[in-house]
Amino acid sequence: MNERIRGFTLLELIVVLFIISLVAAVVLPSFANFGDSKLKSEAREMASVFRFMHDSAVSRKETFVMKVDLDSNLVSWKGPEGEKTKKFEYITSVQTQSKGTVSKGELTFFFGPTGINENISVHMTSGKSDMSITLNHISGKVKIKEEG
Repeated sequence: MNERIRGFTLLELIVVLFIISLVAAVVLPSFANFGDSKLKSEAREMASVFRFMHDSAVSRKETFVMKVDLDSNLVSWKGPEGEKTKKFEYITSVQTQSKGTVSKGELTFFFGPTGINENISVHMTSGKSDMSITLNHISGKVKIKEEG
């Protein structure tokens, strides 16, 4: 009886476990900050909308409208290319000089030929990370600030 038992050797099992742990060590850290990168992406997109609205209104000498609905996290704007709506998942509040910090309801902003007449700050939160996007009404510059 010369039967041979088939199976894996201890060395083969160790090599396979080593390769699996190496792949997991490389892949898993990139998933740990996945929510943060989505938050940063939304913050950049909100900053882009602010810049677009301000620059379009000033360059065309027209008035454009932007609405922020904090109950459904929808931002809609009517610019030179028509009306657009985008859902921003992480918006928590909007701060203005005239209304203070608002976390419920709808806010409407008018971007006129001279820009907007007050600073706007949009706050976004995801887990432990907070970001604010601020439009300066005098310079028209938009700043993104990480707050946590």
